[in-house]
Amino acid sequence: MEALFYIFPGIFLVVGVLGVVKTLRRSSRISRAWRHGRTAEARCLRSYTTTSGGGETPVTTTLRHVYEFRTAEGQVVRFNEASGPSTVIEGDFVTVYYLPEDPSGATARPPAQGKLAAGTGCLVAFFAVFILFSLGFMGVAHFIFSATGDVNP
Repeated sequence: MEALFYIFPGIFLVVGVLGVVKTLRRSSRISRAWRHGRTAEARCLRSYTTTSGGGETPVTTTLRHVYEFRTAEGQVVRFNEASGPSTVIEGDFVTVYYLPEDPSGATARPPAQGKLAAGTGCLVAFFAVFILFSLGFMGVAHFIFSATGDVNP
């Protein structure tokens, strides 16, 4: 029984750490593409929305775009990006930013370092609170179990 008070917060802890790592990697990739990457003209092949939730949970809708472009080396790359501008529709041409070593990690978002930093900071803060709550819960559980001397009812 005592193990459950360590296992579940431990799982939440791992999820929080993985969330921070994924957020920082994504932000770093986009920032490097804006600063040091190349640009290309891409065509929007498809624009669609995805929904999640419903029933007891709120419904969330995300606008997604599928873009295709040709790198400077002649490679044709197709990628899918979430949360793009709603003004881009199928057939539109946009500028994409990509790193030559990873063209599939391209972005069609216009450079906005401040906005990227703010979004990344908010997500990292959320995951930090998540991690601290998990650690605090595990600490309190350890304190309570050590104070009772492992007495089973």
